[in-house]
Amino acid sequence: MSHKQILQVLTGLLAALFTAMLSSTIVGNALPTIIAELHGTQTDFAWVVTAALLANAATTPIWGKFADLYNKKLLVQLSIVIFVAGSVLAGFAPDMTTLLTARVVQGIAMGGLTALVQAIIGTVIPPRERGRYAGYMGAVMAVATAGGPLLGGFIVDSPLGWRWTFFVCVPLAVIALLVLQKTLKLSHVRRHVKIDWLGSVLLTAGVSILLIWVSFAGQPGHYAWLSGTSALMVGIGVLLLVVLVWVESKAAQPIIPLKIITERTTALSIIASISVGVAMFGSATFVGQYFQVARGATPTEAGLLMLPMVAGNLLGATVSGQLITRYGKWKRFLVIGAILVISGTGLAGMMDHQTSFWLAGIFLLLLGMGMGLLMQNLVLGVQNTVRAKDIGAASASVAFFRSFGGAIGVSVLGAVLAGRVNTLATAGMRDAGIPVSGDGAGATLDFAALPPAAAEIMRSAYGDGTALIFQLSAVIAVVALIAVLFIKERPLRRTIDIKPTTASPVEPGMVGGAGPVLTGSLPVVDGARPTGGARPTGGGQYETATGQHDAVVGGPRRK
Repeated sequence: MSHKQILQVLTGLLAALFTAMLSSTIVGNALPTIIAELHGTQTDFAWVVTAALLANAATTPIWGKFADLYNKKLLVQLSIVIFVAGSVLAGFAPDMTTLLTARVVQGIAMGGLTALVQAIIGTVIPPRERGRYAGYMGAVMAVATAGGPLLGGFIVDSPLGWRWTFFVCVPLAVIALLVLQKTLKLSHVRRHVKIDWLGSVLLTAGVSILLIWVSFAGQPGHYAWLSGTSALMVGIGVLLLVVLVWVESKAAQPIIPLKIITERTTALSIIASISVGVAMFGSATFVGQYFQVARGATPTEAGLLMLPMVAGNLLGATVSGQLITRYGKWKRFLVIGAILVISGTGLAGMMDHQTSFWLAGIFLLLLGMGMGLLMQNLVLGVQNTVRAKDIGAASASVAFFRSFGGAIGVSVLGAVLAGRVNTLATAGMRDAGIPVSGDGAGATLDFAALPPAAAEIMRSAYGDGTALIFQLSAVIAVVALIAVLFIKERPLRRTIDIKPTTASPVEPGMVGGAGPVLTGSLPVVDGARPTGGARPTGGGQYETATGQHDAVVGGPRRK
């Protein structure tokens, strides 16, 4: 594909990805209004976010495996259609039950778009050229993550109302669908497949139970972190995942290929992605709360104050992508990115309720640049190590663990923040001579209903307590730095698939050797028929850039 053709395809892919990510962030500032109008509870408030998160994380690896088995174009179009259906249902939701159902539908579609967009990019662009295009993807993810709350606050405050936080995503999704239908051309060869349904069920159940546990543990009205309920949920979740590993080791076509995620580069990238997920999701969640609760900013103003992080992410993703394409070196950007994430979160750990906005902006700029250097380049390194037929599963594995790590991180950090705020607020109230009961000083965010002195103490508690969140994030980010330091940098290949290499000489005509060795570079598209170049793999087979085939006396035949 020419540069122009690739850009046309990317327009549709990135529009779909942007729409999916935007739908998960735009709703944040609208939730209080939604819950009030639909007569929901605090539990419903949490589940509006958790329902989509569960469906997204649990289905991402499944979509990734489907991408390696079926036509990627049809799958990504199906994801968009499912997303449109979920968005329309959410926009018209008359009650909380309907809204939660719609969020699950949206989450399933978001899992598909997250996995399939990266898989298609890996299918049409060689790793050496993928850097600059990966920069575009990183920029889109940054704008959607940080720009969603800004747009959501504007829509809620406008005459359109909260329902348009769902409807606004529909036109973008339809445009993406039409663009992909016209520009995306992928060949696909049918092959016998066997879906690992048992693995899919075990993965979904195990991940869902653990995410539900971290979403509600330590929350008022639910169970404590150290309790019989927590022990039971963790035990069942871990047991299901252990059984999953055993099932995947035996499955002919596993939903999560163990040979891929245990490869050194992929395994280390997954570890780093978990840490990046904490920084990415945690910053978007708690920075917005810091500006609104501790500093008194409106939802729109809070979105504007987060623009330095968007700019940093955009700068880090695009510049690193261009340099990787030019020089072919990518590990150094992972190391620099991890250092910047540690620096950004560490400096943000010194913020309090009086930190100047320009200084907070510098901290967020560093954090954004670090995330821009890390997120897509981790996927790039993984895709460079796997065959084209496994790109979907490999890309989805990194995305899955990033989302899973972010979900756990946000839940744990949120519980830590709540405890820290209660401690600071209780101490502040007592020092000011204001009577408090128990440790419930931080139970309300309706500061307008509090006396001015108490409201100021509460704002100070949130401003000072947020620092602890970033300090813990900085410690977690050190794990990402250690992981990327041990990643072995491999030269980025200039072909879509791994090139055949010259095998050991064999004697022509030998039954086990399948004849003479052939070498050469193969032009490859998604599942295309091989056009030349092969090498024996033993056992009467030969390997091409698109898969394995039988070798018989008199020439090869399709397996």
